[in-house]
Amino acid sequence: MRLSQSCVGAAESAALCRVIEHGYLGMGTESIAFEAALADFLGVPAEHVAAVATGTAALHLACQAVCPRGSAVLVPSLTYVAAFQAITAAGCQPVPCEVLPHTCTLNYHDAAQRLAALRAHKASPPVSAIMPMTYAGNPYELDSLHHFAAQHGLRVLTDAAHAFGSKHKHRLVGSFGDITCFSFDGIKNITCGEGGAVVCSSAQDCQRIRTARQLGVQGDSAARAAGKRILDPEVDEQGWRYHLSNLHAAVGLVQLARLLPEFAPKRKALAARYCQNLQDVPHCSLLHSHEQDDIVPHIFALRIVAQQPALRDSLRQALAAAGIESGIHYKPCHLLARFGKGTPALPVTEMLYSQLISLPLHPNLSLEDIDQVCTILKTVLLRAR
Repeated sequence: MRLSQSCVGAAESAALCRVIEHGYLGMGTESIAFEAALADFLGVPAEHVAAVATGTAALHLACQAVCPRGSAVLVPSLTYVAAFQAITAAGCQPVPCEVLPHTCTLNYHDAAQRLAALRAHKASPPVSAIMPMTYAGNPYELDSLHHFAAQHGLRVLTDAAHAFGSKHKHRLVGSFGDITCFSFDGIKNITCGEGGAVVCSSAQDCQRIRTARQLGVQGDSAARAAGKRILDPEVDEQGWRYHLSNLHAAVGLVQLARLLPEFAPKRKALAARYCQNLQDVPHCSLLHSHEQDDIVPHIFALRIVAQQPALRDSLRQALAAAGIESGIHYKPCHLLARFGKGTPALPVTEMLYSQLISLPLHPNLSLEDIDQVCTILKTVLLRAR
């Protein structure tokens, strides 16, 4: 049983064939159509959305657009390394922060302390932004975090790689706030095969991102939307080859149409089945949300809290013996050699790293599959009581 899996089929194949038969595979009409469809889904102006090659590219371009080189970005350490790499690729410095143990989302009180410490020392880099991560699709306290950022003059670059389709206070993630970055890789809530998007509250910010994704060539995105190419280019800023191709966009258009009728309800139902089965199991601590019905979960993670530190790993071994994959999301970035190798210490994040386990979750699973996983989990944990 796979931990995560792409959910593609005949409709996606037909979309790819249509693009191949048309003859142009790069960025063009399909890419522009996908961008417009994303804007329509989120209820934002089309000029506020930029479709890009990957979720990492989205984070990189967002940082480059609004964070001065040499500035610092507050970011939870419990995230995929892509976030830290995107920050440094933009010439900025990631500042690892703690997360909340009951949600694994950014603890902005801890971030506030780190911000104050940095601003108290003149030799420290200026802090320009904060990058919350919607762990497992949960936009926990996202409005409070925006309020905190406004108080301290910070830009908010929301890493919503896990949260496409999720809502906060009944508003879709990406339909509000400052800058939101999505990932559409092979196992996300919708996939382009590889892809991502940046949604900006400012059309000016989005235009900078659209230019930068096309190697910094001014007006190139608009020209491609009109089916033209710029033959006398002008470039005055650093750019990257981060556009989304017609091939990837065609898959994304099909997937977007499947999100609400198929993928979102299935992911919610599977997560609800896990919660129902595991609610009172010893050593098992479920993650918390104020808005469970509004979350479209990308992963299902929980904590194994026990005196025996090896219990989580014993559980993973029992699942593997039954042919069931499990995961750990994530190794904290501050423990990686490039980003501090444990300095500064983040006790809550490090504790969670020893406790977290991710269980299979994707729309190809059945409720009976979830019951099978839970039976093994309960057997191991009840034996350890």
